[in-house]
Amino acid sequence: MAVRSCLDALAYDVFLNFRGSDTRHGFTGNLYKALHDRGIHTFIDDEELQRGEEITPALQSAIEKSKIAIIVLSNNYASSSFCLDELTYIVECLNRKDLLVLPVFYNVDPSDVRYQKSSYGEALAKHEERFEHNMEKLQKWKMALHQVANLSGFHFKYGDGYEYQFIERIVELVSSKINRASLPIADYPVGLDSQVLEVKKLLAVEFDNSVHMIGIHGIGGIGKSTLARAVYNSIADDFDGSCFLENVREKSNKHGLKHLQSILVSEILRDKKINSASVEKITSMMQHRLQQKKVLLILDDVDNHQQLEAFKPYWFGPGSRVIITTRDKQLLASHEVKTTYEVKELNKNNALQLLTWKGFKTEIVDPSYEEVLNCVVTYASGLPLALEIIGSNLFGKSIKEWRSAINQYKRIPNNQILEKLKVSFDALEEEEKSVFLDIACCFKEYKLTEVEDILRALYGDCMKYHVGVLIEKSLIKVSQYGTIKLHDLIQDMGREIDRKESPKEPGKHRRLWLWKDIIQVLKDNTKFVSLSVLNFDWCKHLTRIPDLYGLPNLSELSFQRCQNLITVHNSIGFLHKLKTLSAVGCRKLRSFPPIKLTSLEKLELSFCSSLGNFPEILGKMENMRELNLLHTPIKELPLSFQNLIGLRGLCMTNNEIVRLPSSIVMMPELTTISASGLKGWQWLEQEEGEEKVGSIVSSKVEYLRASKCNLDDDFFSIGFTRLAYVNQLDLSNNNFTVIPECIKQCQLLQRLDVRNCKHLREIRGIPPNLKYFLATNCVSLTSSSISMFLYQKLHEAGNTLFHLRGGRITERFDHQSNGPSISLWFRNKVLCHDIAPCDNYTTVFSPIVLINGNQYSFAFELCFSIVNGKGNETYILF
Repeated sequence: MAVRSCLDALAYDVFLNFRGSDTRHGFTGNLYKALHDRGIHTFIDDEELQRGEEITPALQSAIEKSKIAIIVLSNNYASSSFCLDELTYIVECLNRKDLLVLPVFYNVDPSDVRYQKSSYGEALAKHEERFEHNMEKLQKWKMALHQVANLSGFHFKYGDGYEYQFIERIVELVSSKINRASLPIADYPVGLDSQVLEVKKLLAVEFDNSVHMIGIHGIGGIGKSTLARAVYNSIADDFDGSCFLENVREKSNKHGLKHLQSILVSEILRDKKINSASVEKITSMMQHRLQQKKVLLILDDVDNHQQLEAFKPYWFGPGSRVIITTRDKQLLASHEVKTTYEVKELNKNNALQLLTWKGFKTEIVDPSYEEVLNCVVTYASGLPLALEIIGSNLFGKSIKEWRSAINQYKRIPNNQILEKLKVSFDALEEEEKSVFLDIACCFKEYKLTEVEDILRALYGDCMKYHVGVLIEKSLIKVSQYGTIKLHDLIQDMGREIDRKESPKEPGKHRRLWLWKDIIQVLKDNTKFVSLSVLNFDWCKHLTRIPDLYGLPNLSELSFQRCQNLITVHNSIGFLHKLKTLSAVGCRKLRSFPPIKLTSLEKLELSFCSSLGNFPEILGKMENMRELNLLHTPIKELPLSFQNLIGLRGLCMTNNEIVRLPSSIVMMPELTTISASGLKGWQWLEQEEGEEKVGSIVSSKVEYLRASKCNLDDDFFSIGFTRLAYVNQLDLSNNNFTVIPECIKQCQLLQRLDVRNCKHLREIRGIPPNLKYFLATNCVSLTSSSISMFLYQKLHEAGNTLFHLRGGRITERFDHQSNGPSISLWFRNKVLCHDIAPCDNYTTVFSPIVLINGNQYSFAFELCFSIVNGKGNETYILF
């Protein structure tokens, strides 16, 4: 057999080292054939290569590139200097690389090899005469023989058995070593290496001699099995035996758990006859014979407790590792698998790389494909299964075909992807399936609490349990902000399942989410009396909300961000069970119909940038709690607004409202008004048609924000006097010149903010229970007016924290001391000391403050306005 000219480029499973004249045409020739017949790539050298004095670079390369070296130590082996040179090089490779060396003592005693006795001693004595001037070579040979004789191997002696059976045992061992180290993984293992390292850290193979279990979990198609195979390939050689049981769910259903147990024992003990053993014998072997083995076991795609119970970790020896892949995280928890790893989606770069390899078999792609490739990556959302299937299906296709295909996938998901993902859905109970389909079709990105409230009417108190099951089975997630998350393709899978129930008659669906289907159903007046939630959010093609009189049980209606919506049907105003109505971000919506929604709790009309008028309220609405009117061009609120008798919170930020009826603060339940950035604010006297409010009746408003509303001194005249219960008042960035004495009537006011009121010149009154008074950057407040104010009011205000535009500290206080510690006196009382000096714009300090004999300690900011490098203006905080 001639040596291949491309020998240097080849990698071998096995390298055979032997004495040709002893065994080439007998034992070694038969061993080579048996290995070759099992598909094991084996190197056997040609006699021509042994005529020289030194082994060739080609042979050295073959040794280096082999996984296993088999040394056939026969009677005349040591007489060949060529064999000994090969052996020496093999031992060198053993010491510096991952090479498995198997000695075969073929009718020789291992001790003769170890100590160079009998034929080995005689051969080395002759070599000593021949190499008397190269004793270093002789010494290397002796050391190599001694080292290889100490390795675990095979011993054959004439008369002890059949040679073919002996060869079979060698081939079985080699086969197990070769096979276990080369499980197939993905063609393009993009992004896999980093995850393998993370799992290996969790396994701690080198540092923990206990039996250790870990779980790898995640959605279908995410790459759990691929990751497990890669980990297996990386660590299998560290164990006495290893077994990868793939598709446990499918194979246990088809063949039973006994079949899987027999595979495990057979592979670990390397005995094929075990496959036919009884259940009792298999169990006994697992409990007794495997306890002496350090085992690596992979249980791939597990979906129930019985499958885990069939492989108890205490049946395996010290240092064993069991890796379980599953879609069900709860299954791991119930089996007390505390160490788990969740497989992550591919990031955009890795996803694009995988798609490119699958779709083009190369990393370099025509730039004209860039846009469509990015579309596919977005659609696949990091799921390797989807990227591989789509890339393979579109290999060699044109850009137009790629675009057409992705549009089709968006409309109807690919069956190969769908079936893989559907496994998790099929494992659910019937009611769990229904909850999942509700969420997938209608509630992605919703707050979990909202969804539970909506669906509790259908599923009762079981909702929390059902949601927990869906999380455990990797079908949904809940973000740190409490919103429901679904992988895009999981959502597509759920919607496709629902669509298939009645693909041509959407009116028979329980759930509707496509705007075209919804409108068609409504136009057809299909019986949808029980429909409770209708969501048109982000419908680009929706221009009008149709007649909804046929939906009397509707409790939630949303058409947010419908950017082409122009009109809304009047029927919306008379849906008496409607609780939530949202039209946020409908930029072209010009008007809203009158409403008489007796059950409505929340109305959202924010960011409707063409909505000029607030809808008329046709009757008392006592359940209304919250109204948001952010960034709308509404100029005034109608008198009928007071029919919102249950309103508690009103937000009118950045509107064009210039007039408000004074009675607004007298609405019976209103406690919060946030009105920042109005074009103007002018209180109106009671007008005809308003409910009369007696002058002694006070408003319930506790929080009033009227920042940047062009307020002047008239603000404090009419409506303001009714704010007896206000607790927080934000009047910052306005135009009034005086804080009048009447503000003292606000006896519950604790926080007053007039920052950046640049026309403010005088402060005539301070509420008696004020805790925070913020008046920084009020540039018209002179130092003298502040000093007079402080002198008159400070001791009356008690523990008030003042933020004032300052002059120098010395202008505020009777006395002050300098040095590392500063003390300030006001009316002969120490107010503040231990203020750390600073040279920055802002610093934080913790002064000890004495007010009326009481000591307080706070952390405050001391701010300096720097002019010419010196601090000459201070904000005093105490």
